[in-house]
Amino acid sequence: MKIAIYGNSLTENYFEFANQLFQSMQANEIEFIVHVKFYNYLKPHLNFSKEIITFSSNEDLGEVSYLFSIGGDGTLLETVTLIKDSGIPVLGINTGRLGFLTTATTENVEQTIQDVINKSYKLDVRSLLSLEIDGDVFADDNYALNEITLQKKDTSSMITINAYLDGEYLNSYWADGLIISTPTGSTAYSLSCNGPIILPRSGNIIINPIAPHNLNVRPLVVPDDSELVFKVEGRTENFLVALDSRSESIPISSELRVKKAEHNLNLIRLKQYEFLNTLRSKLMWGMDKRNY
Repeated sequence: MKIAIYGNSLTENYFEFANQLFQSMQANEIEFIVHVKFYNYLKPHLNFSKEIITFSSNEDLGEVSYLFSIGGDGTLLETVTLIKDSGIPVLGINTGRLGFLTTATTENVEQTIQDVINKSYKLDVRSLLSLEIDGDVFADDNYALNEITLQKKDTSSMITINAYLDGEYLNSYWADGLIISTPTGSTAYSLSCNGPIILPRSGNIIINPIAPHNLNVRPLVVPDDSELVFKVEGRTENFLVALDSRSESIPISSELRVKKAEHNLNLIRLKQYEFLNTLRSKLMWGMDKRNY
């Protein structure tokens, strides 16, 4: 078994966890590699004598069985472009705040390792969205786990987004932007714009305007086998397109084509994790004295 470890930075109280994780892997004779930037950050805080091998790109993950993402949901989102279409299962270990995607905690490192060794988990298959756009702006990283967002640039006036569903005209959104979300992303940016919560395997895409100028425009849920086309109009030469946390400035004349990606992301769900429990906890549903 070979495990890749990815992360960005940790607060000081998690340095001991990092040491415990590496020591537990060594004790269980698990081969592991650490992303080079994360290792360089951790190195001054490690009490680990064995040489640690690093990696920097997808090409270094050929024999990897699992990838551990250490951080919050934002860190896990970054692993999507790292593992690409390899199908490597990802386990999110939460050191962040909200944590809809990360399912393991730092409190019981050894049990987490044993669960992975014994395959005491479920694979949660999450759909991705792909983007096709003239100019090959995002190259082969043209997909997103949470959402694809079209948005006005800087403080410019609102834009008009003409939307087409399977070749048929859908609507023109006069707004600050538009969120095209997966079910996974329904609890992210789309939720903050009053979008619906969709269960992970629902097979849908959410189209959700950002600050629409027409008050009767509402989020729309469509099947994920649909193909969406967007054409943008505005007073500026460019607008922003974001794939999760990666954004680029795009010429206003660009045509965007969005559909479900051909590959998925495999998330490891440990036995104690249940999505509905997480939903209730993170959104504080039922936090009413009448329930106690």
